[in-house]
Amino acid sequence: MASKQAPIHSGFGAHTEAHEVVGDVAGRIAIVTGGAAGIGLATTRALAEAGATVIVGARSSSSSVAGMPRVEVVALDLLDPASIDAFVGRFLASGRPLHMLIGNAGIMAKSLTRDARGYEAQFATNHLGHFQLAARLWPALRAASGARVVAVSSCGHRHGAVDFEDTMSERRPYDPWLAYGMSKTANALFALALDRRGEAHGVRAFSLHPGTIDTGLLSRAFGPELDELRARLGPDGFKTASQGAATSVWCASSAQLAGMGGVYCEDCDIAAPVADPELAYGVKPWAMDPEAAEQLWGASERWTVPFTM
Repeated sequence: MASKQAPIHSGFGAHTEAHEVVGDVAGRIAIVTGGAAGIGLATTRALAEAGATVIVGARSSSSSVAGMPRVEVVALDLLDPASIDAFVGRFLASGRPLHMLIGNAGIMAKSLTRDARGYEAQFATNHLGHFQLAARLWPALRAASGARVVAVSSCGHRHGAVDFEDTMSERRPYDPWLAYGMSKTANALFALALDRRGEAHGVRAFSLHPGTIDTGLLSRAFGPELDELRARLGPDGFKTASQGAATSVWCASSAQLAGMGGVYCEDCDIAAPVADPELAYGVKPWAMDPEAAEQLWGASERWTVPFTM
């Protein structure tokens, strides 16, 4: 049964650090995409320091995790289906179960580019690459006898629902923020649909907004307008990388979420439904629509690979 989309009053908040919410992960295996920079790095660090083995999927090697105990870096390009399959093949060959899959990697508000299949790059990176990754890793998730899949969405999902008539921006004039919003809505819908399928197999799924963190992703998205954003939000308007990673770590490991899944979270709690798209908090109706989640699931299988349960 799907969990109720309502706060559970976890006792944590926007300023909670990742190490404060990490559960009992000693001896467990995690994969973190984009886990060598920004909030991904903070996620990797919190899990590894708590005793988990963390496989970081990244497009290139990184000195940021070099020598970090219990951390492995494996090449992964979410825009390249062959790279995804090679990454998964290597992991499955190790024979290890997968207890936590955190889809953290993403791009934001980029100018129009497409992958080799012709798919719009934000939707392809943020959603389809992670969909294929989870589908291929399904045997290892089931083998964990209690796994969690975490999709890092964003308050940017407020920019719009998934447009199934023009998901890849082939008809309308390209709007980078609308395309980003669709990809982040897709993250939430993916977690909703996966949790419905995975519960019987001991696999639960969550999506989340990490908060506003002044990382390279923000700089690339806002460019020269970032200074204006910093001035408007002020120093208290941004989270640190560790605070931004906290909700991912909480979703992946907290005992407070035992027996739950299929919900969108923020500030280390389940978010409240909020209909107003102008408000940058809460989860919007189109991101928790079960019918849209099922429609997206079917389309994603056609665009990538079947998800064989």
